[in-house]
Amino acid sequence: MRKILLTLAASALLPSATMAEGNTTQYTNSGVTSQSGQASLPRMTNIKLSNALEKAYEANPELATARNALLAQDGTVLQAETRPNPELQALLEDTRSATRTSTLQLNQRIELGGKRSARMDAAEHGKALAQAELEIVRAGVQTEVTSAFYDTLVAQERVRLAQSSIDLAQSALRAAQKRVEAGKVSPVEATKAGIALAGARVDHARAESALKSSRKRLATAMGEPQVNFETVDGNLETLPDLPEIETLESRLMQSPAYKKAQIEVGRRQAISEVERSKGVPDVTVSLGGRKNEELGLNQAILGVSIPIPVFDRNQGNLLESLRRADQAKDELTATQLRLSRDLAAAYENLNASRQEFLSWRDNILPSAQSAYDAASKGFEMGKFSFLEVLDAQRTLFDALAQSQQSLALSHRYAAELQGILGQTPANIQ
Repeated sequence: MRKILLTLAASALLPSATMAEGNTTQYTNSGVTSQSGQASLPRMTNIKLSNALEKAYEANPELATARNALLAQDGTVLQAETRPNPELQALLEDTRSATRTSTLQLNQRIELGGKRSARMDAAEHGKALAQAELEIVRAGVQTEVTSAFYDTLVAQERVRLAQSSIDLAQSALRAAQKRVEAGKVSPVEATKAGIALAGARVDHARAESALKSSRKRLATAMGEPQVNFETVDGNLETLPDLPEIETLESRLMQSPAYKKAQIEVGRRQAISEVERSKGVPDVTVSLGGRKNEELGLNQAILGVSIPIPVFDRNQGNLLESLRRADQAKDELTATQLRLSRDLAAAYENLNASRQEFLSWRDNILPSAQSAYDAASKGFEMGKFSFLEVLDAQRTLFDALAQSQQSLALSHRYAAELQGILGQTPANIQ
């Protein structure tokens, strides 16, 4: 596409239009340059996609929230490992010193039924679930940053195209005014050229507004409150790869969303084991001594306390946890179907946008370029008016804009595929 812009600069139209006025404006690979040699649209590219993703991984608030949730699970795991505290009990019978009996004993509850191991297993599953959630959020941030990056890149190119259209429209207006003054054409041609220039300026204003919105969206995705970059640096001519659908489907079971659903099944089953273990009563062992002042005896105390599970066997909580485990299994199946559907949709969208871009690049753009070249030559030979050449130029620029939009959509759908699979942009190939 950049070669087409260079072809525009080298066409015979611009020398004809600019020589009529002595202007030396020309098009270069950096944009439009004036007599002083300074570009009116300089390329101040200072952020690449890799930089944007790195900043987002460090500063995005959603990622920070997910990281803190994962760190909080360390406390849950630590607490699950703890054993019951011993209990110190003191009794005093009769306040009279002569007949007083003092008892001091230590009670220790001993967990039975595998309560501690079941509790630890459930806590570890909770930590794994938080890790999977972090990966999901990371994949979502990656998708958003990648999509916003390419939207911004396309918006930049649209601004450049709109500026080029303005410059050509200005050249058309000057040439038309010269011809009107020379009595070669009707004043209507100058009026039409003025209208074309006004339309080009409106297009430029819209492109500038879209660029500001895209830049703000990208900055927000990176976790930055303000836009602190001038432009984005990327290649709009690189079409994302399209792997075989079977290859992508084989990776689906390793996606963060599927792994999270799998872990949730394990966590719910672990919670069921915790509730099942609570149905086994714990044993409390007591050890102490008693001093009887009236008899002058010191007595050792040994005791065992066991609750009798007659009424409360934790049957309600156990039933709920078992049903929750069944629910998690159903959600795993639903997640697998949803991911397969989303993967297929993103794949088809990527395939369609790729085909659309290839059609623009290989068929429509060359035809638009040929039409523009023919109009330029016809203008030199006096067969066409300058406005007809300008119309061919606008058609070419519109085709360029559409092809860039198709390419941006291709990168967006590729980012969606990467987000579904939980892969970085370099991994989907």
